[in-house]
Amino acid sequence: MQIMHLIRHHLFALSVAVLLFLPTIAGAQSWENLTPVQREALAPLSKEWNTLQIQQQQRLINLAKRYPQLDAVQKQRLHNRLEKWSKLTPEQRNRAREKFQAFSKAPLEKREQVKQMVRQQEAEKLSIPAANPALTNTP
Repeated sequence: MQIMHLIRHHLFALSVAVLLFLPTIAGAQSWENLTPVQREALAPLSKEWNTLQIQQQQRLINLAKRYPQLDAVQKQRLHNRLEKWSKLTPEQRNRAREKFQAFSKAPLEKREQVKQMVRQQEAEKLSIPAANPALTNTP
């Protein structure tokens, strides 16, 4: 009698585990099952797509829905950002998420100041001419 109880208990526990993971398994999409537009939008992530967590896949699929409405410059910017993201380590990704969350909680005025500062820094990087070799080779 006690053995039957243990068997039922283990079967119940196994059933619960399967039910808990079933939505996760069902929610995952392989790269091959994405539409051609989704694959085009998410191309920089093609090699690692099948290893991404389901939540990440869903967020990216939602992002890909807007892809057809983007102009060529916006599409290139998206691909560049996805490529940079794909090269980050998990620790770097976590830090980026934390910074983004902190940034989104900041007051609007502060966010605008930070955005302006970043734009200025990027503009300065682009406007700085290459170092003059004659000046760097001093004895």
